[in-house]
Amino acid sequence: MEDVKVEVMRARGAGGQHVNKTESAVRLTHIPTGITVSMQDERSQHQNRRRAFTVLSSRLMDLKLTREIAERRATRQNLVRTADRSEKIRTYNFAQERVTDHRIGLTLKNLSSVLEGDGLQDFIYELQKNHDESVLEDMLSSE
Repeated sequence: MEDVKVEVMRARGAGGQHVNKTESAVRLTHIPTGITVSMQDERSQHQNRRRAFTVLSSRLMDLKLTREIAERRATRQNLVRTADRSEKIRTYNFAQERVTDHRIGLTLKNLSSVLEGDGLQDFIYELQKNHDESVLEDMLSSE
């Protein structure tokens, strides 16, 4: 309630003497967002105020939901990568007996060992080391 500026005024339009003499129109302004709601549909100032607060609260809720959806969408887009061919994880080059992991920049020149499973341990070890370093950097940068 303290964030809302309430103004009362005479209504405009048809209605004769009643409209000209009573201040039944209400204008609400939400100060932090600048959203303004004017209501002069009812004959009573109290009814107009009640309806204006209902409209204002629904507009504020809509604004809040829109912001939350935009935040979730931005977070999701940061987490999910595109299905672009340039975002390769690993390249297997049979002609040169070479395997390259593009995430960490590691190249092994023993393709048959990787395909049999023994050479995969080298990749797993390097990936774990890279992950641990990035977690440590994040912890240090957040402090």
